[in-house]
Amino acid sequence: MAGSAAVGLTVSFAAVAVAGPWESGQRTAERAAAASRGHQADGRPAAGPRTPAPTEAAAPPAPRVLTAPATDPGTLPTPQALAARLAPLLRDPALGTLRTGAVVDASTGKLLYGSGAGTPSVPASTIKVATAAAALSALGPDHRISTTVLATGPHSTVLVGGGDPTLTAAALRTLADDTARALTARGTTATSLGYDLALYSGPVLHPIGRNVNLAPVTPLMTDEGRVDKSDHGPVKRSLDPAADTATAFAKLLGARGITVTGAPARTPAAASGTQLAVARSAPLSALVERMLTNSDNDIAEALARQTAIAAHLPASFAGAQQAVTAALGRLGLPTAGAKFTDGSGLSRADALSAQQLTRLLALAASPQQPRLRPILTGLPVAGFSGTLSDRFRGGPASGSGLIRAKTGTLTGVNAITGTVVTADGRLLTFAFLAQGSTSATAAQTALDRLASALAGCGC
Repeated sequence: MAGSAAVGLTVSFAAVAVAGPWESGQRTAERAAAASRGHQADGRPAAGPRTPAPTEAAAPPAPRVLTAPATDPGTLPTPQALAARLAPLLRDPALGTLRTGAVVDASTGKLLYGSGAGTPSVPASTIKVATAAAALSALGPDHRISTTVLATGPHSTVLVGGGDPTLTAAALRTLADDTARALTARGTTATSLGYDLALYSGPVLHPIGRNVNLAPVTPLMTDEGRVDKSDHGPVKRSLDPAADTATAFAKLLGARGITVTGAPARTPAAASGTQLAVARSAPLSALVERMLTNSDNDIAEALARQTAIAAHLPASFAGAQQAVTAALGRLGLPTAGAKFTDGSGLSRADALSAQQLTRLLALAASPQQPRLRPILTGLPVAGFSGTLSDRFRGGPASGSGLIRAKTGTLTGVNAITGTVVTADGRLLTFAFLAQGSTSATAAQTALDRLASALAGCGC
C-alpha cells in the first residue's frame, strides 16, 4: 500500500509541477510545497518530519501525467470499493436535499460510480468546464481575440471591440502608441474617435443584473471593467466599460500628439476601413487556464460568445447557449438535460449532470483530444492555487497536491468536478453536485472529503 501511495503521489506531483495552471513560476513553488507534505494512503497528512522536496530528475515528464491512462494506467478501482467509500460520504446532510455524483475512469471512459449521475443539477461555476470545451473545440487553443483600430476616413478613427475582456491598461497604451504612429505617418494629427460594439448583440447585463462578479458583457473593455487594481475576484465594476475604454484611449492619443475632436461616440459597425493598429489577447489556451484557475466570469462569458461567433450565431446569451450546446454535441457528449443560459454559471437556470461533467474531463484527458488539454492544466490544484488555494488542507479532507478541480458555489448550491490520481496510480475524473445546503462551508468540506476519498483510494 505504501508503494502504491508513493506511485500515485509521484504522478500527482508531476501534474502539479509541469501541467499546472497559468500563473508564471508557480509550478516550482507548488512542487516543493507538495513534496514536503507527506500523505498516507487515505490522503491524510502523515505523522513525523516533512520529507525533502524531490529533485527535478525524480519527476516524470509531462506526457506521463497528461496521458497517464494510455501510458501507465495504474490499477482500476472496483465499482464496489468506490461505492463503499463514497456512498456514506454523499449522504452527509451538509450537502443538502439533492446530491449527485459520478466517477469515470479517464482511460476507458467507463462510469465506475454513479449516484443520480444522469440527473441534471445546477452546476454553478463548474459549467466553465463546458464553456472551455466548447470554445477550444470551436476555435482551437491558439486562437487570439483582437481589438483593432480602423481609419474610416481622413479624420475619423474607430476603436473596434473584438470581445477581449483581458485587454489591460498597459495593452491599451501600446495600442495608442501604434495608432498614433500610424496616424502621424498618414499626416493625420486630428481625428474623431468612435467605438464599435457591433460584434455582440442582445442584453449587456446578465439576468442576475449588476453584480460584483461580472461586468456588463460588452466586446470592448479594459481590465474586465474593474475599478481598482485587482485582476480576479468580486469587485465593483464600471457601469459602461466600453465608453470608459474609449475615453481612456482618446486621452492616450492626445498625450501622443493626436488631437481627438469631440467626445468618443459609439458608432455603427465599421463596414470598411484601414487597419491602423491591433492588440491581441493571450492564446485561448491561456484564457481558458486563467478562467478555470480563478473562476473568471468575464472570460467565461466572452468565450461563450466567441464560440457563437465561430458558429456564425448571434454573440448573445441566447446565441452562446445554442453554440455551446452544439459544440459539445460535436465532441460526442450527450447533451440531454443540459442547459447553458450563460457561460459563467451565475444563472440558476443552468443545468448539467455529474456524468456529463466527468465525461467532459475524460475527453480533455484523451490523447485524441489535445485541443482540450488546457482544461486539465487550468484546473486549480488542491491546497495551492486559484479557488482551491485554501481547501484540502487538513483532516479527512486532506487531498492537498493530489486533486485538481473546478468548484461551483451559489447560495444553497455547491459543486466540485476535477481529476485525481488514486493511490494506485489511476487517473479518474469526478463530479459531485449538491443543492439545498444551508452552510456553504459545511457543504464544501463534505465535497472535499468525497474527492479526498478518491485520492486515497487503493481499491
